[in-house]
Amino acid sequence: MTTTPSEQGVQPQGVSLGMPQLPAPDYPDDVRARLEADAREVIARYPDSRSALLPLLHLVQSEEGHVTRTGQRFCAEMLDLTTAEVTAVATFYSMYRRKPSGDYQVGVCTNTLCAVMGGDAIFESLQDHLGVGNGETTDDGSVTLEHIECNAACDFAPVVMVNWEFFDNQTVASAKRLVDDLRAGTQVEPTRGAPLCTFKDTARILAGFPDEREGAVEASGGAGPASLIGLRLAKGETGPARVVHPRGSGAPQDEPPHDPSPSEHLSSHDAPQDTSASDPSHPAGPAAEEGE
Repeated sequence: MTTTPSEQGVQPQGVSLGMPQLPAPDYPDDVRARLEADAREVIARYPDSRSALLPLLHLVQSEEGHVTRTGQRFCAEMLDLTTAEVTAVATFYSMYRRKPSGDYQVGVCTNTLCAVMGGDAIFESLQDHLGVGNGETTDDGSVTLEHIECNAACDFAPVVMVNWEFFDNQTVASAKRLVDDLRAGTQVEPTRGAPLCTFKDTARILAGFPDEREGAVEASGGAGPASLIGLRLAKGETGPARVVHPRGSGAPQDEPPHDPSPSEHLSSHDAPQDTSASDPSHPAGPAAEEGE
């Protein structure tokens, strides 16, 4: 009669014994002192110290580029929480990285509208172009690629975000050019928002510390014009009438060409907006309303 490895007391290959991990190591003394000073500043903003957990996780992420076990231990000690409580939060929110990642987090929206407008094609092409899969980082440590959920920028689909800054109206070609420039160290300009900085710098800003780069705050701006049309109409503001015809009808559209205002700028990586990468035979644009 033969016996299985487990019956013989041999642990099957690849099966964990479930032994607890050793406590995470602490930060070096100088790093610990600096982070403690920053953490106390953050904690002082809240009437209940545990409310500071989210910004503190951003703070430790700004130190190493992801939330390490050491960072979780630090947060737990500063807030009088258990490491289990900190881990539960750190693993719930996708903005907290759980493994080393690149200087630039390139996220391609693959939710419905961005997907049908070309987001799926962009994401697949970038995987091939960079030689990485979802959530993986290029060999040079510069770019981490991932598909992400809706960024509330459907007016500008398909959208790519780099360290949470918007790059609108993308195509396969413009997205490839964007990641190539990031890897080459070429300065790139988001379509909307503050100038780009590294992921660690972004994490520190999200922890609640000021962006001290000259002009960065002023450049942050607000929503794009397409997102504000409903607000303008609600305020009684009017604009040129627009008639939307069914695709393929051959009927002209009455809206004049859009002339960006001085406060609106296009990124150097904005793509031509007249076609969708996933539907190149038809011009991109809103679908016709019923009866039009």
